[in-house]
Amino acid sequence: MLQAAPGLRSVAIFEEICRRHPKLDGRIRRTLERRIRTWRAIHGPEQEVIFRQVHEPGRLGLSDFTEMSDEHVTIVGVPLDHRLYHFRLIWSGFEHVHVILGGESYVALAEGLQNALWAVGGAPVEHRSDSLSAAFRNLDADARQDLTLRYDALCEHYGMTPTRNNRGVAHENGGIESPHGHLKAAIKDALLMRGSRDFDELASYRHFIDEVVSRKNRRNGPRIDAERAVLQPLPGARTSDYEETIVTVTSTSSFTPRKVFYTVPSRLIGHRLRVRLYDDRLNLFIGGTHLMTLSRGRSFNNGSHGHVLDYRHVIHSLRRKPMALLKLVYRDQLFPREPYRQTFDRLIAALPERIACRQMVELLAMAHERASEAELAELLAADVAANRLPDMDALRIRFAPDPAALPDVVVELVLLVTYDLLLAGEAA
Repeated sequence: MLQAAPGLRSVAIFEEICRRHPKLDGRIRRTLERRIRTWRAIHGPEQEVIFRQVHEPGRLGLSDFTEMSDEHVTIVGVPLDHRLYHFRLIWSGFEHVHVILGGESYVALAEGLQNALWAVGGAPVEHRSDSLSAAFRNLDADARQDLTLRYDALCEHYGMTPTRNNRGVAHENGGIESPHGHLKAAIKDALLMRGSRDFDELASYRHFIDEVVSRKNRRNGPRIDAERAVLQPLPGARTSDYEETIVTVTSTSSFTPRKVFYTVPSRLIGHRLRVRLYDDRLNLFIGGTHLMTLSRGRSFNNGSHGHVLDYRHVIHSLRRKPMALLKLVYRDQLFPREPYRQTFDRLIAALPERIACRQMVELLAMAHERASEAELAELLAADVAANRLPDMDALRIRFAPDPAALPDVVVELVLLVTYDLLLAGEAA
């Protein structure tokens, strides 16, 4: 059997022997495995040899991505679907890690790599990554060629020679694959010592990751300093680490790049915007003027669109047309916090549709105009927990006081000659 199929597992051969000879004692398995191992050492096929390399300082930097789903990190209770971009200088062991919210992409690689190079203060002669197969997925031939050219241009900007591993040959990137495990083990230990995997915001989690990596780098401080001295100098500025597209803001006060629906202020309706797409954000420009930054959303695996909405962009129109809220396509995503959505469900169940929509729009307007989104959400959550509807009159008094109740402020104007006396005193 071994001669006919050298790749057969020992357990498969053992099971076949037992099938042919049912009376055979099962305790022979270990003896059989030992004899098969000896046979393969004498008669088996040649195996692939791994050649360990001598590395020079400043020569090679490695990039790769690693999954973090097993760590179950959450942001305010919401699971964070993310990866880590991991860069390493192979001689000194310098590491840099960047939290990636989307999948493996050129944008994620370009941003993470440039952050790493500027953090260490120089560039190696050669940069090696995997085959970038995940970044190329679902791209046509022209798009793949464009991505390849952009990656080559990125490396050229920093004076690095770009190289890639052969697809499916993991040990060719062993200089960073193994450190993946050590990095994730360090993160896991730090999470256990922290006592919680939940963070108040994404920035806090990123700061936590930076601290873990900084501790690892401190242990290699002398070697990192030695390698930093022989790295190539950085160019005068970074190169682009984003994708750029042109969009037109529609009458819905929105635009939809990469199957994600974004709202913007209605004053931009009809304007063409230049959008720079980063891994975690969008920068919007009109001409050369930066308008705003939006969080980047993602479409779903089933092909449906994602939504990144800000109720403050459309609340002024909703106040004029509150019934539009009833059948709004992105209604649930419009609510800034869960208590708002729960409150609307209760209003719809208990009141006529027109009144329910009008009250919900008024609540959103209070949150925006009185800068009370979080405080109002706490009150609404308490009403939901108590199974009661919000007291609109009480909320109006609390968040939108009657202007007549404001104190009168009397400003007494002084004679203008008073200023002449002051100036005369200064001259003296």
